[in-house]
Amino acid sequence: MSSNRLRILDAARTLVAQRGAGIAMADVARAAGVSRQAVYLHFNSRASLFVAVVRHMDEQDGIRDRCERALGHSDPVRALEEFVLAWLHYAAKIHPVASALLASRHDDPDAMSAWNDRMEELRAGFRHATRRLAAADRLRAGLDPVAAADLAWAMTSVPVWEQLTVDCGRAATEVRRQLTDAVTAAVTRPAAEASQRSRPGP
Repeated sequence: MSSNRLRILDAARTLVAQRGAGIAMADVARAAGVSRQAVYLHFNSRASLFVAVVRHMDEQDGIRDRCERALGHSDPVRALEEFVLAWLHYAAKIHPVASALLASRHDDPDAMSAWNDRMEELRAGFRHATRRLAAADRLRAGLDPVAAADLAWAMTSVPVWEQLTVDCGRAATEVRRQLTDAVTAAVTRPAAEASQRSRPGP
C-alpha cells in the first residue's frame, strides 16, 4: 500500500471518529497533508473512501482471520460463542467510527455504503454459524438459521454495545461475556434436549 493511500485512510478514520461521517474529501486531504486530487486518485468517491477505511480497519485488526478460526471450531455451539467474542472484541475497537457511520447512514448514502458493506459480511458469519447449529440439531426450536442469525446480529449490534458500555458504564469484558451467553441461550437448543431428541423412540 502506498504511503499516500495509508495516510489518507488514517486521516479519514480519525476525522470520522472525531467529527462524524459528514466530512468532505477536502477535509481528508488537509488532514492527510495531500492535495484533494491525490485523494481522488486513490478513491473516486466518499463512498469508496469510507468502504476502504472500514476494510482497512478490518485488515489492521485481522478480524476476518479470527472470525474464520472461530467459525471453524469443531463444536458448532462453541463456534458461535467464539465468533461472537471475536466480533465484540473488534466492535470495542471500531466503536467511534462505527457509531459515526451508523448515526449518519440514513442521511448519507456514502456512510450507508460503508456500513452495509461490513454488516453484510458480519451477518454472513452469523448465518454460517446458525446453519451449523441447525445441521447438528442444536438450533433452538422455532428458529430457522436466517432468523437466528438476524437475532444474534441484532443482539450484538454496535448500538447495543454502546448502550451497555457507554450509557450503563459496564466493563467491556463483562459485556462481551454476558452478550455471548445471551446470544447462545437465545439461539441454541440445550445439549440435553438435543440428546433426548436423538434417542430412538420406544
